[in-house]
Amino acid sequence: MNTNNFLLELGTEELPPKLLQNLSCSLGLNLTEKIEEHNLSHSSVELFSTPRRIAVVIRDLQTQQDDQVIERKGPSVDAPIAAIDGFAKSCGTIKENLVKKELGKKDYYFFSIKQKGKKTAHLLESIVETSINKIPIARPMRWGDSEYSFVRPVHWLVMMLGKDIVPATIMGLDSSNVSRGLRYSNSKEVTIDSAEKYQELMYKKAGIDVDFVSRKKNIRSQIMKLASEQNATAVIDESLLDEVCCLVEYPVALSGRFDSKFLSVPEEAIISAMKSHQKYFHMTDKGGKLLPAFITIANTKSIDTAVITHGNERVITPRLSDAEFFWDQDKKTTLESRLIKLDYVIFMKSLGSMGDKVKRIESLAKYLAKVLGANVTNSARAGLLSKSDLVSEMVGEFADLQGIMGGYYAINDGESEAVSVGIREHYKPRFAGDSLPASEEGIVVSIADKIDTITGIYGIGQGPTGSKDPYALRRMALGLLRIMVESELDIDLKDLIFTSLDLHSSEDVDTLCAESVYDFMMDRLRSYYKDMKVSGKVFDSVLVVRPDSPYDFHLRVLALNEFINNSASGNLIEANKRISNMLKENTNIDSIVDPNALVEVAEKELYKAALMASKNISRSKDYSMIMIQLLNLKDPIDTFFEDVMVNVDDDALRNTRLSLLYLVRSLFLSVADVSHLS
Repeated sequence: MNTNNFLLELGTEELPPKLLQNLSCSLGLNLTEKIEEHNLSHSSVELFSTPRRIAVVIRDLQTQQDDQVIERKGPSVDAPIAAIDGFAKSCGTIKENLVKKELGKKDYYFFSIKQKGKKTAHLLESIVETSINKIPIARPMRWGDSEYSFVRPVHWLVMMLGKDIVPATIMGLDSSNVSRGLRYSNSKEVTIDSAEKYQELMYKKAGIDVDFVSRKKNIRSQIMKLASEQNATAVIDESLLDEVCCLVEYPVALSGRFDSKFLSVPEEAIISAMKSHQKYFHMTDKGGKLLPAFITIANTKSIDTAVITHGNERVITPRLSDAEFFWDQDKKTTLESRLIKLDYVIFMKSLGSMGDKVKRIESLAKYLAKVLGANVTNSARAGLLSKSDLVSEMVGEFADLQGIMGGYYAINDGESEAVSVGIREHYKPRFAGDSLPASEEGIVVSIADKIDTITGIYGIGQGPTGSKDPYALRRMALGLLRIMVESELDIDLKDLIFTSLDLHSSEDVDTLCAESVYDFMMDRLRSYYKDMKVSGKVFDSVLVVRPDSPYDFHLRVLALNEFINNSASGNLIEANKRISNMLKENTNIDSIVDPNALVEVAEKELYKAALMASKNISRSKDYSMIMIQLLNLKDPIDTFFEDVMVNVDDDALRNTRLSLLYLVRSLFLSVADVSHLS
């Protein structure tokens, strides 16, 4: 079998940096699927992407399909001769050339023909065109007077099988072996000699590293080296590094400086201006203090790098001047005096203004502080002032600083450190993997803010449906649950939901949706444990008893995980399943057992063991200890089912034995319904 390497490069105008990797992966996946649909073998698939191109190299692609034997089944040998002749004619042959084969104890006529495999080069045009068209693009655009559309205008197409150009016309472009280099360079056109050496040739002839991973590693190395030369540490944000890597083809790290007077502005504002607006990496000294310097990544090699550096310094100065101005202006107005402005900021239709929201947060913060033993005054104050910075000049310009600037303004206003920290932390966690609020006030206000939003939006019937979650309630709920579980907070979630709903206007909000909100939260908790690789059966076992507290739920999950790893658990799980099935048919049974009505030794021993276990675990929340105690019931339960008939004719005796089983089951249900582990 002959093989060769296949190269596809689609050259475009600058692609959106946040879409580049998805576009590359989608093209590679589509291309692989279509090739496999055509029964063409291959080895590795390599993806390449830069701002102006997405490319795929498929190694060892089979250059011609294998020959195939196409077989058609015809009528049975007992069919009318006209039917048989008709089948033969449709196959382009005569009856004598048909073959008889047995199928299901009956003979049928079959026609077989050997079909020669097509050359891969003849198939690739259709394969590539279909693969490109299948790339999901939310807002495709057209260019010129063409009817074609893509995420950005497409200007060149490279398709090669080994050293040969694969003839094709896609999106109005004829394929060739000519790629393009940097816009402003001597290597505007780059001839690719072979698909095998695509990456090597692009780097050698144009200085472009088409491999995203390799280019990213190069950028990181340059940044770290440049910072080290200045006796500083570069702070590399991974998401920013990814974005910058999607913006450059020929990365060159350069450092610049700004006036140290701007360091009087909170460093988060300076960093936001550099990072969000200019894509700069900031630097710190050995003590972690922000330096008046930055690193930028140019997209070309210049003879006079000072010109580029000076240009970047000139651009960042007005941004920092704006931040300085906003900081100075905002300090003239207290957070408390801004509260009245929140009354004119709509939180959401039917849920009132941001002013209404902070009053609800304040009330919830008081409630939660009492539950958790936190400082009620500080928590309530932090809750009331938590959104005041939304109407500040700084947050109006740098939206990612909400909460952070509120913390700074609180200190400037003379508020306590606890109130300041509570305001600063209450948005945490902002995203998956983000750190949790650490202070009591931060925890309280964060929970209050999130539950208010969740209950309010659910109450007006705007909760998530299917894959749609326009208000990011799933992420918010997961953050709230993480705080409760990972901070080990024993909070009654149901009571919290009811309390939050009561604070909303009953005219606009359905205050009877508490059960729906609880179910939604439990669904997010299921996702939390799924990510932690906890068995779905373990989760369902605990969910049956519907614990009030997510942290209590967590402790039960941990105990069940230990339980199922014990060799004795299997018998107890199956016994619980059996008991559960028996009790389903007898719903009027309770756990009160008359010991004098017990007859057999086995049932007396089980009753004795159950009473002992009940005494040992009474009112305990040490679920691991409880499950260890219940493991001691294995032998008495096994003996009971071996020696005792439950469904006897004597109604009184049967009910007594069922009550005994009900008692045993209730002991297990004090932790979870382990029958779901079956």
